[in-house]
Amino acid sequence: MKKELFLGIDVGSVSTNIVLIDMDGKAVEKLYLRTNGRPIEAICKGLSIIKDKLDKDAVIAGAGTTGSGRQLAGALIGADAMKNEITAHAVAACYVVPDVRTILEIGGQDSKIIFIKDGMVCDFAMNSVCAAGTGSFLDRQASRLEIPIEDFGGYALRAKSPVRIAGRCAVFAESDMISKQQAGHSAEDIIAGLCDALVRNYLNNLAKGKQLSGPVLFQGGVAANVGILSAFEKALKKKVIIPQHYDVMGAYGAALIAKEKMDSCCKKTCFKGCDNLNRKFVTESLACTDCANMCEVVRIKADGTCIAHWGDRCGKWGQRMDTSHQTDDEKSEESEVS
Repeated sequence: MKKELFLGIDVGSVSTNIVLIDMDGKAVEKLYLRTNGRPIEAICKGLSIIKDKLDKDAVIAGAGTTGSGRQLAGALIGADAMKNEITAHAVAACYVVPDVRTILEIGGQDSKIIFIKDGMVCDFAMNSVCAAGTGSFLDRQASRLEIPIEDFGGYALRAKSPVRIAGRCAVFAESDMISKQQAGHSAEDIIAGLCDALVRNYLNNLAKGKQLSGPVLFQGGVAANVGILSAFEKALKKKVIIPQHYDVMGAYGAALIAKEKMDSCCKKTCFKGCDNLNRKFVTESLACTDCANMCEVVRIKADGTCIAHWGDRCGKWGQRMDTSHQTDDEKSEESEVS
């Protein structure tokens, strides 16, 4: 008997994460890869690694994608579900901690806060404008101070007299850190001050005075930074939970969404298989001039054949998808709709 697994892929600007879950929703494999500005290569590499780890009796019965590159990933693999990262993170958090009320998520390039009520998203806010507090900013500061990023948060916990850092802007924060260094403050006090400033900035920009009820989950790669975690707990005056798969919760949520959809629709998965990626993929952009929207449409080709479009507002281009994986009945249904 085949062992059914469900695949989740989260394609972001910094990392591409992949999770496999079983029928019970348990994560059996997870993978964290750097996107490095080449999402197609990251997805292909990740699925190649996952394929090698699959048991002979395992089959992928459903696939979901999320993140800023979810349309691209969905077109490449044949996703059964494509959801935004707010939904994916909320689904994963509610699965891990059913009574969760607040989700703090800080990734490589952006940050978000999600409020949950009765298992549903009731409010959220995102910040993708300023890099202060994100993983890439902390990586840069750790490199500048010549401290391994894995040890960066530990320095904050050893601080004796944290300094005050201006955390509203990445440029100002770095300038303030340099100023404090030149004044002779220790690295521990400066890093502790930076963690406090970044958390203060996060809460001011995203929470905006709203009540953050517990349980509170902290997700995203920055959750590994014990200095940021300590600063959050100090600011919120409550315990903050770090879930087991904090670094891949978006992909985990995408896999759970795919499983839920396949459980309810009883259809064959659209997943094209790991071997399908052994092709040459090219993305192009085109300007649609059919109406005043002037949409910039993204087109992806596999070995010269167009397999998907996205980016249009009316849905006209998005309907032109690859149908090679569909049955004749499914193709007929789509034809009648269009």
